[in-house]
Amino acid sequence: MHTTRRAVLGASAAGLAFLAGCATGETTSAPAPASPPDASAQLSTALDRVALQILHEQPERCTTLGLTEARAGGRFIDRLGDSSREAARRYRGILQNTLLELRTINRDALPARDKVTLDVVATSFSNSVASSQFEVGGGAGAPYIVSQLTGSYRSTPDFLDAQHPLRNKDEVDAYFPRVTAFVGQLDQETAIIGQDASAGIIPPDFCIDKTLVQLRVVTSAAPRDNVLVQTLVRRLPQTQGLTDAERTAYISRAETMVRDNVLPAYGRQVDALNAIRPRATHDAGIGHLPHGSDMYVSALRSRTTTDMSPEDIHNTGVELIAQLQGEMDTILRAQGMRRGTVSQRMSQLALRRDQLYPNTDGGRAQILADLNQRTRDIVAMMPRAFNTLARAQLEIRRVPAYTEAGAPGGYYQRGALDGSRPGAYYINLRDTSEWPRFKLPTLNYHEGVPGHHWQISIQQETGTLPFVRSALLGFSAFSEGWGLYAEQLADELGVYEHDPLGRLGYLQSATFRASRLVCDTGLHAKGWSRERAIRSMREATGDKETSIATEIERYCVQPGQACAYMIGRQTINRLRQDATTSMGVRFDLKRYHDLLMATGAVPLNVLEGVVHDWAAQPA
Repeated sequence: MHTTRRAVLGASAAGLAFLAGCATGETTSAPAPASPPDASAQLSTALDRVALQILHEQPERCTTLGLTEARAGGRFIDRLGDSSREAARRYRGILQNTLLELRTINRDALPARDKVTLDVVATSFSNSVASSQFEVGGGAGAPYIVSQLTGSYRSTPDFLDAQHPLRNKDEVDAYFPRVTAFVGQLDQETAIIGQDASAGIIPPDFCIDKTLVQLRVVTSAAPRDNVLVQTLVRRLPQTQGLTDAERTAYISRAETMVRDNVLPAYGRQVDALNAIRPRATHDAGIGHLPHGSDMYVSALRSRTTTDMSPEDIHNTGVELIAQLQGEMDTILRAQGMRRGTVSQRMSQLALRRDQLYPNTDGGRAQILADLNQRTRDIVAMMPRAFNTLARAQLEIRRVPAYTEAGAPGGYYQRGALDGSRPGAYYINLRDTSEWPRFKLPTLNYHEGVPGHHWQISIQQETGTLPFVRSALLGFSAFSEGWGLYAEQLADELGVYEHDPLGRLGYLQSATFRASRLVCDTGLHAKGWSRERAIRSMREATGDKETSIATEIERYCVQPGQACAYMIGRQTINRLRQDATTSMGVRFDLKRYHDLLMATGAVPLNVLEGVVHDWAAQPA
């Protein structure tokens, strides 16, 4: 609100200056009529400006993208983002001011590609502003500032370990101001825990408990064993230009900072969570929170980029589960598994010895090796489905042990724009029994190729999208919808032709995403308990209860996000079918995929217009 008022005052001052000039009584010849502003140039100027403003607020993103200081608008290697509520308001003001500027652009004067960009940016910023108007946690879609999945205690150590470069002395020196800034982030978020609790925003009891478990993993370890120290122990031997004495001094300095500054900040966060724990309830959804129903509607709109109601999304999930379980039943019967419900038989299959990896370091290493082989195999198939191929390399890594208790099963991390760091996806290997062999291929196709790694890498490599779109904006419904569509595409390419159990894993994965629609809306719109949602998903999928519980608890702190996957996939499939029907023999699947890759991540309503325009083009 404060920044919006400041923008209005700025416009008023400009108007007063214009009136003052008119009141001087000076007589001058009339100026020549101004040429109408070039709409594309206006758009480009606005996007370049807001990109620099966003990058200034998010120095971590500059590192993640591998930007130069010139591209980022200044030095960032020694800074972290501000986690305070004031910073969130400042960021909202940036988006609001940009939206005002975008509304002055004559959309009709833009070429088709720029119209798409204008619509994409305006939709993203409008949804972000609407979500952040709820000043809780990280907004409507992340109402708790610290939870088992949210908070700098989780993200910043991983960022410093995996992404902050330590190639030379300057980068090593820049590491320590970032450690100091991390302490500031922790304390800013600790303050918000108390502020939100005063307003009735307290995470469910089970979420607080799991968060405390993860925090205590860090606080109970020796400073020397902290990841902020161990990353230096591991990586400084490869740093150019350092003597042994300098390496030892740097490591000792980090250990001192962890002991004297970082761990006390963790302790203050533990104290803050313990202070609100007695007031926590077991209510799993956000419907009971102040303005909870409105927050959920906002979160759904932002996450799905549709206006689908919670009831519509819920019913879509119920219908898909029935359809997918029918397909699974057919395969299970062909495998001689005829007794019990589909979920019961899938549970039995997951316990078969031939499907389990040893729950040892050797077993985990074998999982990673098998996934890498799957990646090589599917990459060789990509010319059958795409004309444009990704160049970026992919690494498959284990989720760090210090966050695996509350982390999801897998997630992707994009590579650097300059190619200095490959794309990577992480698999949670806390318990290898959560990953029977028949489930692994689908994870690979979703997170890697032709899923997130493939789509995001092509988006970054094409060089045809404005920087703000290719690097700064994301749309879960498109990107996660594409990841889920990629699972289907792998099936269509024949990867399961001689692997019926692997195809069962694919169908179970799709059922799992359909169940997300049911459970997320159940939790946040229908008042379901955590336990009811766990039962519902277990009956739908037959997955292990431990992994299901982690999933359900994720939805509790990230309302709406789980709905993006299947809503996105269904939209991509519907648009594909619409184009096939309207184009007839002119339809080419490779060109359809290339169109989606070239368009990049966009809201689903924008994607619909892009595909319909493409299909309507004359032969």
